[in-house]
Amino acid sequence: MYKLEKRDYAKAVKPLHEVGINRLFAESVVRGESEGEIYADDPARPEVFYVVHPYGMSLLFGSTEKENFNRALRAYLLDEDRVRTADEWLQVYPDAWNGQIRGMLGEKLIHVGEAEPAGTAPAGPCVEIHERVNFAFDRDRYLVAKAAVVPEEHRLVKTNGALFDQIEGSVVPKHFWRNAAAFEQAGLGYSLLRGAAHVATAFSAYRNERQLEIGIETAEASRGKGYAYLVSQAVIDECLRLGLEPVWACRRGNEGSYRLAQKLGFVPTLTLPYYRLTARV
Repeated sequence: MYKLEKRDYAKAVKPLHEVGINRLFAESVVRGESEGEIYADDPARPEVFYVVHPYGMSLLFGSTEKENFNRALRAYLLDEDRVRTADEWLQVYPDAWNGQIRGMLGEKLIHVGEAEPAGTAPAGPCVEIHERVNFAFDRDRYLVAKAAVVPEEHRLVKTNGALFDQIEGSVVPKHFWRNAAAFEQAGLGYSLLRGAAHVATAFSAYRNERQLEIGIETAEASRGKGYAYLVSQAVIDECLRLGLEPVWACRRGNEGSYRLAQKLGFVPTLTLPYYRLTARV
């Protein structure tokens, strides 16, 4: 595996456009909007790419038949060189990669949710396989369901540079954008405040000329009260005004996100293997 120089990221543009699953996070790295990394089988004439976003998501796509790359990939998946400092979530395309990974890892590939007889867990590092769901937005369904209103003593405001630095959590704008200035220039978000306190935010985790993928964070004390629906509705309304397609995807085990998507008019369309590459403790 070769790490590409930024001047060579353009070599991934056309192959990435042929990827038939949600690819916006990888596109943000390829376009230089996020500080990620891209690896390939050959720096001069690459045919397989591995894009890593700083939030911890990655996308593997391209030829599945590069023997040297595949050997290096196996070592990386199992963190044989002890380089991984945080968990990583990997998606692959085309589907043939799933067969390759099963062949590479064998018993070290753990299907989360499957019953494992006592004593059968593999020794040493392993990779977990989960499911990720891609949704399609149904505008008519959304308009019928749309109902949320701002509760008393709360304010719904556009997410600005000041809020960019204040919002804390795992899915917040500062994990997806270079800085507040970049977010204010090209991003989009709405935040619900109670006084000066942050309650919930929905924002563009990734955005291009046609699509906007929604990220959401609700303050822990405010969860389960419908606030995520309210701020998401505000972002979707802005998408419709701007002619952008709202995009939603989540891990199938994230029941809150899975249910919220459907309340907002999104329809599950594709369920894919999703690999958790664990960091060594």
